[in-house]
Amino acid sequence: MAIARNPSFVIDCPDPGALARFYATMLDWKVDESDDWADIKADNGQCISFQQVEGYSAPAWPGQERPQQMHIDVIVDDLDAGEAEVLALGATKHEHQPGTTFRVFLDPAGHPFCLCVS
Repeated sequence: MAIARNPSFVIDCPDPGALARFYATMLDWKVDESDDWADIKADNGQCISFQQVEGYSAPAWPGQERPQQMHIDVIVDDLDAGEAEVLALGATKHEHQPGTTFRVFLDPAGHPFCLCVS
């Protein structure tokens, strides 16, 4: 069995185009969208896809009744600058911040993601 070098991830959400544009802007990737599906792609071939789910229910992190299911860690040089940028894109900072070398945010569909310093 071959191991994939560039795995693709699919994230459930209510509005694939909107969520794809959020992450594409944050990561400086390209967007390709249709009615119920969207992809964002890096120049090196990495891809994240977003699929529309009827009746979508956002995770309720850090609780486990509706667990986070997945999250993306984005490496930044400066947490304060990164925070300002993702907030301007439409993210919200989560009230629960369990560390000092990373910050937890929610994307516009409610998925947690972290900005981390390397």
